[in-house]
Amino acid sequence: MGTPTPEEERNLAATQALFAAFGAKDVDRIVTFLAPEPRIEFYGPPVIPYADTYEGLEACRRFFETVLSSVDIHIFEPEEFIASGPKVIVTGHLHLTARATGRDIISDFVHVIDLEEGKWRRFRDFMNTAEAAAAFS
Repeated sequence: MGTPTPEEERNLAATQALFAAFGAKDVDRIVTFLAPEPRIEFYGPPVIPYADTYEGLEACRRFFETVLSSVDIHIFEPEEFIASGPKVIVTGHLHLTARATGRDIISDFVHVIDLEEGKWRRFRDFMNTAEAAAAFS
């Protein structure tokens, strides 16, 4: 991979800042990194309280609030941030505990983020949802 373009540098910085805000559990700050009409797609069965598609700022705020109120975060480690034009892909590892059951969720993850003018327009989360479903069941 070559030197990042200015757009890619801006997108990487915005994504890293949003991840830092998530780690700090600062939903107000997270929302500042979202585009005016964002979309979040978290795949998985309905037993996972935040598995759904969210459209618009308020719905996306609700996604982050639901995640943070549903799990205790032990490890949430992004390992690699890869920028390609308007897209950032983040790989990493997580260890969470479902508050409702006390069961662990341990998984690698891939996040695919489409950005527009340095703001998250679309966020897709890929992880071992079987782990999450089992933890919440």
